[in-house]
Amino acid sequence: MKLLIQKVKSAEVIIEEQMHSKIGIGYLIYIGITHKDLNPKIDEIIIEKVLNLRLFEDGNGKINKNINEVNGDILIISSFTLCGNTKKGTRPNFTDAAKVDDALQIYNRFLTKFKMATNLNVKEGKFQAMMNVISINDGPINIIIEKEID
Repeated sequence: MKLLIQKVKSAEVIIEEQMHSKIGIGYLIYIGITHKDLNPKIDEIIIEKVLNLRLFEDGNGKINKNINEVNGDILIISSFTLCGNTKKGTRPNFTDAAKVDDALQIYNRFLTKFKMATNLNVKEGKFQAMMNVISINDGPINIIIEKEID
């Protein structure tokens, strides 16, 4: 599983010219699901990491607070392109991405566990939809989290 976490001042998802989801200050998270992510333990490990990641400033201007401490919002978007391999050639290879049915199941499992793990406002995109994602990045701060479990 691979996540791209962007600290944002706001973010929104538009699908078919309609507002689907919108958040204020918090994280815009793109999630790439691989064929190795069938083990549900990976969800808990990554969710704990995301919720405890310190990317927000404290009273002294140091990046020392996590998203819970600032009562931030979270917007999670599925993005199989995060699994793209560009080691050879100029066209990404997506063979590491999970098959659609598996990815949907894992994505839904991840969302359910994420929402159960926090009282924060957690929104989502729509799996396999063409989405326009609009965000105002804060910093910009962008973090990649990758985890595999056998």
